[in-house]
Amino acid sequence: MADMFTIGIEEEFQIIDPKTQNLKSHVAEMLQAGEELLGDQIKPEMLQSVIEVGTTICKDIKQAREELTKLRCGLASVCAPAGLALAGSGTHPSSHWLDQNVTERERYKRLMHDMQDIGRGLIIWGLHVHVYVGERDRMIDIFNEARYFLPHLLALSTSSPFWIGRNTGLKSYRHVVWNQMPRTGMPDRFSSWADFEDFVNLLVQTNCIEDGTKIWWDLRPHPIFNTLEFRICDMQSRMEDTLSLAALSQAIVAKLWDLRSSNLGFRQYHRAALAENRWRAMRYGLDGKLIDFGKREEVDERKLIEELLMFVDDVVDDLNCREEIDHIGSILDTGTSADRQLKVWEETQDIRAVAKLIVDETMEGLEPGDCDIRGVYRRFESALEPAYT
Repeated sequence: MADMFTIGIEEEFQIIDPKTQNLKSHVAEMLQAGEELLGDQIKPEMLQSVIEVGTTICKDIKQAREELTKLRCGLASVCAPAGLALAGSGTHPSSHWLDQNVTERERYKRLMHDMQDIGRGLIIWGLHVHVYVGERDRMIDIFNEARYFLPHLLALSTSSPFWIGRNTGLKSYRHVVWNQMPRTGMPDRFSSWADFEDFVNLLVQTNCIEDGTKIWWDLRPHPIFNTLEFRICDMQSRMEDTLSLAALSQAIVAKLWDLRSSNLGFRQYHRAALAENRWRAMRYGLDGKLIDFGKREEVDERKLIEELLMFVDDVVDDLNCREEIDHIGSILDTGTSADRQLKVWEETQDIRAVAKLIVDETMEGLEPGDCDIRGVYRRFESALEPAYT
């Protein structure tokens, strides 16, 4: 089964000055060294305080673990000579968007021209997970059904409670910022791949977008890679949390595929109904209640995630991701990055301490031997395939 549902993971990191714990616009200086070490797996983003890496196409989550280790260590080794550090979360606790420099590339200049201050304000970081689904019409069926689980993934991944030095009262303020962009949020249903393709072509023909990659929904059928791309999750500080969210995304796709293969399906709901749960996940994270639409009642978010884990349990071992799925239980027990950030804030009232927590957690669990980056790369370079980007 794992050969059917290959995965790719993209992580967006903050570039941090450890002396101030603030964002540092330094991506241009990092790229040359990073490209020599990591090739086309490293790339800039629109703002120079953001850097993104992506795994190659991974046969299972175990290979993805090795890839993420390589990439995080590679970025850390590029940051170190400049006295900088990496951090992973959906927002920075205190840095202001007005202080950020734009990356000097034509693509980003065009985007800034189109989006104006909305584009300049995007100091946010996400985690994207691609899961390969070869049959395009089956992909659309799974896409329609998987939308139901997007609020669950968001609740598990919340890591952006602060914005420009303020406790926002939301567990994922990143989505408030991102929702200002067009073609974001919870997607609609489509009847077939042809229906989806017709929608994309309409936007292209009317000069809304250049191509389908400019659609930025929480979940999208990728127009090139034949993947379902989960874009709902905030960026994670801890690599173990990233791996668990990726494994759960993969398991959702595999389970829905199995149901379709047995002439069964998961009930589909209107976008407006699912958006209610998305809002609750943004606001409360794991501490809120989502709507169980079948029962027409509110249910504790943790209970619904436990039901989701039971729902996918019969595909987990075939996907070789039991360890990573089991880690979801630790997130349910101890909370998300947002919960940890808020705990530090409550204890210290020091926003710099919150920023330092994120930096410290980003390399958590990676031993010095793991970060022999060239050795890690040599072990896996023979298995590399083109990346999902």
